Amino acid sequence: MLTNTQIIFRLTLGALLGGLVGFEREKHNRRIAGFRTHILVCVGSTLIMLTSIYMFESYAQSVAVDPARIAAGVVTGIGFLGAGTIIRSGTTVTGLTTAASLWTVSGIGLAAGCGFYIAGYVTTAIVLLALYVLRKFHMEEKKKEGV
Repeated sequence: MLTNTQIIFRLTLGALLGGLVGFEREKHNRRIAGFRTHILVCVGSTLIMLTSIYMFESYAQSVAVDPARIAAGVVTGIGFLGAGTIIRSGTTVTGLTTAASLWTVSGIGLAAGCGFYIAGYVTTAIVLLALYVLRKFHMEEKKKEGV
């Protein structure tokens, strides 16, 4: 069984990693799903993963329990939340990157929840790299196109 210290660490890590991605969204005025939303999605996913682990450890001897089933529900459910951030106005679509970042922080939360720390850290770094660094290339490309 996980100790209380491990549980607190994993939940805090989920909040921190999700918050880093959410901070980037806020900084670039993507407030449809910003700092708080990303923290909530990530820490919620962490909690759900911890609950899956807890249920598996508690009931594995008496009932067939699959901890991956609850995690799979998170991935599906977050898709609906992400869809709410996508806005279409004429030929322009906005919110796709924010939707993708929400979906990804749910995975980061699941990783933090199950103790797959290296994956959570590396994924957060990759997401921040994609959002910060690649955004600059994207903006330069739009300038060239005259958009």
